[in-house]
Amino acid sequence: MKGTLMRTWLTDMFGLAVPVVCAPMAGVADGALAAAVSRAGALGMVGVGATATPEWITRQCRVAAAAGAPVGVGLQAWALEHNPGQLDAVLAAGPALVSVSYGPYAKHLPRLKQAGLTVATTVGNLQEARAAEQAGIDVIVARGSEGGGHGRDEVGTLPLLQSVLDTVTTPVLAAGGIGTSRGVAAVVTAGAVGAWVGTAFLTCTEASTSRAARARLIAATDTDTVYTRVFDIGARVGWPREFGERALRNQFHDRWAGHEEDLADDAAAAQEMTQAREVECYDTACLDAGQGVALLHRELTAADVVAELARADDLLRRAAAG
Repeated sequence: MKGTLMRTWLTDMFGLAVPVVCAPMAGVADGALAAAVSRAGALGMVGVGATATPEWITRQCRVAAAAGAPVGVGLQAWALEHNPGQLDAVLAAGPALVSVSYGPYAKHLPRLKQAGLTVATTVGNLQEARAAEQAGIDVIVARGSEGGGHGRDEVGTLPLLQSVLDTVTTPVLAAGGIGTSRGVAAVVTAGAVGAWVGTAFLTCTEASTSRAARARLIAATDTDTVYTRVFDIGARVGWPREFGERALRNQFHDRWAGHEEDLADDAAAAQEMTQAREVECYDTACLDAGQGVALLHRELTAADVVAELARADDLLRRAAAG
C-alpha cells in the first residue's frame, strides 16, 4: 500500500490493495465470486441466505479460501434464530471478516470474538450505529437507502455516513450507491475506511447471477429500482418487517404495491412467484439491485470491477494536486 492515498484501517487490517468489500449478496456472492474479488486485491465475501445449510457454507468457504487471500462471510441475524448451524460452520471456517446483520446480532458476538474473528454489522440509522459501537462491533457498515437488497429506507448514504462518522469512533464502511471509483473516492475522502459494494459486482462473470438476470440488470436505468416488501410477502420469506428490499421494479410489484395484506393471503400469487423464480421470469420474480444499477453496462470480471474501483486513488491524487 506504499504510495497510495487509499491506505485505511481496512487495507491495513486485511492486507488489501483496494479499500473495498464485495457485499455478501445471498444467491450472487458464493465462493467463486469471493475468491475472484480477493485475488484482485479487495475483500470478497460469501453471502449466506436464510436457508443455506452448514454444509453449503463449508463448501463455499473452501472455494473462497483457494484464493490464498483474506475472505469474509455474511450472515443474516434473524435467520440464525432458525438455522444456528450456520454460525457453527462459519466459526469452523474462520474467515477474516464476518458480518452479522438484520436482527439480534449482538447475542452472537461473544462466540465470534472468542474465536478471534473481526465482526461487522450493517446499520441504517444513527441509533443503530450507536448501538453497534456499544455492543463491541469491530466495523460498522453505514448502508444508505440507495443500496440494493435488504435494509432500511430511512437515510441516504451521504447523510448517514456523515452523521455516523461524527458520532462513533469504530471504523466505518460506506454502503449504498457506490458503483465506480468516483464513489469510492468520495467516501474515503469523507473518512470511511472503505466502500461496501454490491450492485457493481452483480453481473461479474464469477457471480451466480443467471444469464437472464444479467441481461435485465444491464438494461436497467437509474430510476428502475423500488424499495418494497412486496417480493418478500409474495415469496413468503421471513424477513423482519422493518427490512424491506430494493429491487428492480416489475409488473408483479406494480400489481401488488399498496395491497400487501391481500397479497399475504393470496396463495395463487405465492405460487406465481415460485414458478417465476423457476423459469426466471423477471416480470414477476424479484431481482435485487441498488440505485447504482444504471452503472452496469456489460459483463465484467471481478478483477475488472476492482480495477475500476481502484482508480479512486488516481482521482484523489488529482484532487490533492489541484
